[in-house]
Amino acid sequence: MNTGFVSQIISGTMTWGKWGMKLSTSEMRDLIEYCIEIGINSFDHADIYGDYTTESEFGEALKLCNFSRDKIKLITKCGIQHPNELKPLKIKHYDFSEKHIRFSVENSLKNLNTEYIDVFLLHRPSPLMNPKEIKDVVSDLIDEGKILEFGVSNFTNSQIQLLNLSKYIKHNQIECSLTNSKSLTNGIIDYCQLNKINIMAWSPLGSYFKKNDTKQFRIKPVLENLCNKYSCDEDQLLLAWLFKHPSGINPVIGTTKKERLLSSIKAKSINLELIDWFEMLEASKGKRIP
Repeated sequence: MNTGFVSQIISGTMTWGKWGMKLSTSEMRDLIEYCIEIGINSFDHADIYGDYTTESEFGEALKLCNFSRDKIKLITKCGIQHPNELKPLKIKHYDFSEKHIRFSVENSLKNLNTEYIDVFLLHRPSPLMNPKEIKDVVSDLIDEGKILEFGVSNFTNSQIQLLNLSKYIKHNQIECSLTNSKSLTNGIIDYCQLNKINIMAWSPLGSYFKKNDTKQFRIKPVLENLCNKYSCDEDQLLLAWLFKHPSGINPVIGTTKKERLLSSIKAKSINLELIDWFEMLEASKGKRIP
């Protein structure tokens, strides 16, 4: 269910810094302002991005932007403990203790140069989650005004229920695309719709541009025909396929290229016919719909 709290398309920042394009402060500022200009006002972060450096780099760029704080939505996540030079941990693991969640929020506030986080997500579920501990610290952080909305990422229905936070959980960020559409049939999206939980989709283009495999081989001729029909590009069709779903999925677009960001905006105007949506699904599955 799209609540409208975040923009329909979200800009993913994972590759803005050390883990990708290594943008300078001025380049980040330019990209932030361009996103706002074309209607993308929501930016997806995680504390670990860039080995714990991208949030602060983004925050420095945000200081230089020519718009007020209320024009932008900042999304970030915590919970993954990622070994690197700044954190010489023994192994990668998850930590959802009250102490770590509070530390992560306070640190993200400082890094992003903001007084509040619009959407705060638990990055991945841990088998050692303590529901009461999470509930207590999340409710306190909301009462303190440090986070406006709370959610999860990569959580199943039972894991959401385990948290017993139905009052607070407004978002679930999951993997969803034409090439990985299991969330459409395994009950996750159904559950989110029933419980008025907004759905964000990471990797919304799936593996189509990454793998030259049999699935891509099946999908490509279908997309080529539909590109001619709708006068659009392949990436726009892949996004239009998601936009067709009645839950109002918010794709997280992980690119730093302005032309691709603008292309994603244009995808919103493509109204796929029902038969075309299912033809794309059939090509991805490699078999007829049962």
